Order: sequence, then C-alpha cells, then structure tokens
Amino acid sequence: MRALIAYVRSGEPDLTNRQMALLMLVYLTPGPHTVRGLAKVLGVSKPVVTRALNTLGTLGYLRRERDPDDRRNVFVVRTSNGTDFLEGFKRNLRESDRVAASHRPVIGQQQPAFAHGR
Repeated sequence: MRALIAYVRSGEPDLTNRQMALLMLVYLTPGPHTVRGLAKVLGVSKPVVTRALNTLGTLGYLRRERDPDDRRNVFVVRTSNGTDFLEGFKRNLRESDRVAASHRPVIGQQQPAFAHGR
C-alpha cells in the first residue's frame, strides 16, 4: 500500500498492470525479446503486447530495435529511462518496507483477512 501511494505521489506516469508486467519482464529476464515471445510468456495476444509497447515506447521505457542480422525481426530492448523508472519504483518498495517494519498500518487497524464479524 505504501509503495503504491508513493508511486502515485511521485508524478510518474500511471502504468497498467499489463504495462508494468511487460516492462518488468523485459528488464528482469534475459533477451532477446520479441513481441511474439513476450505475448506467449504473458499469455496474451500480440496486439495486446503491441499496444502496451506503444505506450511504453512513447514514455521512453522500452524501444523496438531491428535485428541487424535479419531485418525482419524486431527486438524489444531496455532504455535508460526505463531503468531509471524501475530503480525509482524499487526505491519506493524498499522505503515502504522499511517504514512498514517500524510503523503501524497505513489504513485502520491491522486485522486478519478472515475477520468478517461472524
């Protein structure tokens, strides 16, 4: 919760879960990455990946690059802007973990998830 609140307050662009999953997949797994391969791993269609890539490309977080050996192939590659974005997100997560370890919950009293007043 704290990490998401910090992310919202950061002023960074709001990414959908699909866009964030795609971004993290490219950054956290070895390449080369193709639209077809990314779609297969995520279990979605190629047009879904293409739409997410269009947004992430506009933001400068990922880039499409032609394969120099076979110009028909297009790879999805990392950018320094994407690295900076994810590093900031990681800092938010770590800071939230640090704060959570020393403070009470963000909202209400902490109760077991199964406590429904029965």
